[in-house]
Amino acid sequence: MTAPIFANWLSQTNDVTQIFLGASEDPNLINLAGGLPDPSVWPVAELASLATTAMMDHPDKSLSYSPIPGLSDLRDTVARRFSKDGLTLTRDNVMIVSGGMQALDLIGKVLLDQDDIIAAQSPAYLGAIDAWRPRGPKYRALDLEAQDFDPAPALGGAKFAYTVPNFSNPTGRLVLLAQRHALVQAAYETGTYLVEDDPYGTLYYEGDVLPSMLEISASMYKGPYTGPVIYLGTLSKQLAPGLRIGWVIAAPEVISALVTGKQGGDMCTAGLTQVIANTAITSGLVERILPKILELNKTRRDALCAAMDAYLSDLFQWRVPQGGMFVWATARNPQLNTDRLLRVAIEHGVCISPSSAFDPLGLNHSAIRINFTLNTAQDLAEGIQRLAAATRAVLDTQP
Repeated sequence: MTAPIFANWLSQTNDVTQIFLGASEDPNLINLAGGLPDPSVWPVAELASLATTAMMDHPDKSLSYSPIPGLSDLRDTVARRFSKDGLTLTRDNVMIVSGGMQALDLIGKVLLDQDDIIAAQSPAYLGAIDAWRPRGPKYRALDLEAQDFDPAPALGGAKFAYTVPNFSNPTGRLVLLAQRHALVQAAYETGTYLVEDDPYGTLYYEGDVLPSMLEISASMYKGPYTGPVIYLGTLSKQLAPGLRIGWVIAAPEVISALVTGKQGGDMCTAGLTQVIANTAITSGLVERILPKILELNKTRRDALCAAMDAYLSDLFQWRVPQGGMFVWATARNPQLNTDRLLRVAIEHGVCISPSSAFDPLGLNHSAIRINFTLNTAQDLAEGIQRLAAATRAVLDTQP
């Protein structure tokens, strides 16, 4: 049989996501690679009760096809949840998606043609890079921490700009308030859409919560939202990732385009999980479990950084994040290749994410992303000791 000829983009992808998701099946491997919450924070009994109620009381919504934009009840709930002084949202501003990843895929589907430019916060979320790779875009790096960064030229001519302003994946960095205002202003000046991906916006462990760029954008005029920000949210880090519930908030014409794109995809997000999600939000369940999530995550962040101080400080440098799920560590030795480190680390019983996966060109090999939310403090310490041994092994065998 002749070997099948697959699409060209498949030869340009990476296998990092498959590696760290598959790592969960090896009980002896400590997985520091993924962006996974600890299952202990999931309100299993409450969700089971909500699921039963949804099917028994609302079988028409739970078990049938749903409207492509999402159930009206949930869209109204999301609109109310995010409406604030100066930000007026209706269901026409909201689309329900099957997790944040579908939102990224749909944005590429409706906005990108071959060789279009994406102005992306650098380094960038690997899931977004994967989602848009089949569209064949080009990338322009947004170095938001550069002293001479000027957002208007950076956004000009791009189809859209992409940011994760709250505790960026992968770096854990927080985009400051002045930078948020500057990006929004540049979006208005250039006519470029500004994608605000916000899965970690509730995960602040210190400091004041900053306004979203969606809120900042709406403050520039009055009336229902029609601005350039495309805001992405999800319940994956607030409730449970297996529900696969997320949302897009944007101008109505953007929502309409995304709905057309979804029509040719999964057609609709599962009605059962939409009903569960709506009740979880309106009943206050999401807010009730948040303190437990924050306390656990903060404790584990501190445990990870203490272990890194003890075992990795001569090998990597990093900042302690104020929130989110990740620490971004840069090798002190610029010759360390973190792609190779990934393979050697797995041999030592620990899995990390190399920086090349977060670079659209795959050229950054000097850093790693480490997750702190999934593992216990004991396992984090053990994982960092294994990582230190693996790093030394790589350095000892490098030419």
